[in-house]
Amino acid sequence: MSTKIMFRRLMQAATAMAISVSAYAQQEVKIGVIYPLTGSAASSGAEMKSALELAADIINNGAKSVPSLPFSAGGGLPNLKGAKIKLVFADHQGNPQVGATETERLITQEKVVAVVGAYFSNVTATSSQVAERYKIPFVNPESSSASLTQRNFKWFFRTTAHDDLFVHNFFDFFKDLEAKKDIKVKKLAAFNENTLWGNETSKLEVKLAGERGYDLSKTIAYPAKTTQLTSEVQLLKAAAPQVVMQSSYLGDAIMAMKTYKELDFSPDMILANNAGFTDTEFIRTLGKDADYVITRDVWALDLAKKNPLIKQVNDLFFERNKINFTGNSSRTFTGLMTLADAINRAGSTEPEAIRKALTETDIPGNKIIMPWKGIKFDDKGQNMYGSGILVQIIDGKYNTIWPFDLATRDVVWPMPKWDQRK
Repeated sequence: MSTKIMFRRLMQAATAMAISVSAYAQQEVKIGVIYPLTGSAASSGAEMKSALELAADIINNGAKSVPSLPFSAGGGLPNLKGAKIKLVFADHQGNPQVGATETERLITQEKVVAVVGAYFSNVTATSSQVAERYKIPFVNPESSSASLTQRNFKWFFRTTAHDDLFVHNFFDFFKDLEAKKDIKVKKLAAFNENTLWGNETSKLEVKLAGERGYDLSKTIAYPAKTTQLTSEVQLLKAAAPQVVMQSSYLGDAIMAMKTYKELDFSPDMILANNAGFTDTEFIRTLGKDADYVITRDVWALDLAKKNPLIKQVNDLFFERNKINFTGNSSRTFTGLMTLADAINRAGSTEPEAIRKALTETDIPGNKIIMPWKGIKFDDKGQNMYGSGILVQIIDGKYNTIWPFDLATRDVVWPMPKWDQRK
């Protein structure tokens, strides 16, 4: 081979390599996201979609106002030569089978390298089964059914805490109420929707009530997507519990509150298990009638005093969407940031490399917007550092009231009767 021919071939190879590197530098990392974008939880889905879009925008384009937030410098993923995050959305409509089908489409047709979702625990269960089968990482930011991380899955990772911890929080709260506020709670009722999330929560509540000596006088599971709750609320009223522990998605939560008022049912407290009770639309729709409800949560704006990132990133979210983060949307934001961290550390879009990086995740609490110690997964894919708080709605705002050492205002107990409210 002549020197000229060899030189020409070397130049061609170098040019091809340069083109390849340039294309790599500009490539998009496609992440599938699956949420309820239509149906009864569409409002919740829209807020979580907005949170994902904010996270992707920060990673891709930066956020100079929050320099301590990972990826705030922008420019894409540094270890992938500036590759940008591209979100590919799918709507599961609150239907587990649709969730499974859409997840398969995201993986096989859209060629996503990972999936984030899916809010509804029963949809997360079916969707993550598909991802497991295809060996694609599935990051779950919000679903809290404890069983999701008890399936020995290799590709499933949950950043939020789960209902086993959250239900324990309820009973720890009752104990602290008696010890520190001299408020004694003994008679309870459980009122939950009947999908995976509600049913598992109810079982945990029954179990812990028995172990800790509480009288759980009534357990009611109502049909998901029901159109009325009159008969169920009449049964609750007849049981006369001090506290109703309730697990409901948005439409049901609003319907329940309206029915409580209509039937003049006034327990000492509604103690809600997040979901619909922390959606922006809950207060927007009910107005003053939403006040005094206590709900477990994982995020509150008033905790910014302890973690400045909370307000800094919330300001960005509010500027774009004219609403604050909620416990749902803040977790969704955190889930995508966690996945991006893993992809960046992997320096690769190969699913196995991403999965391995997720197992090695160790993000400190001062780098996330959640009031957690951080994010680190155990061998089941569960974040070991997730935790919960309780917030109470007063004057249309969520106020941290427990743990008492984090409280920004004192608990109002009992709830005022309907005819005593201003």
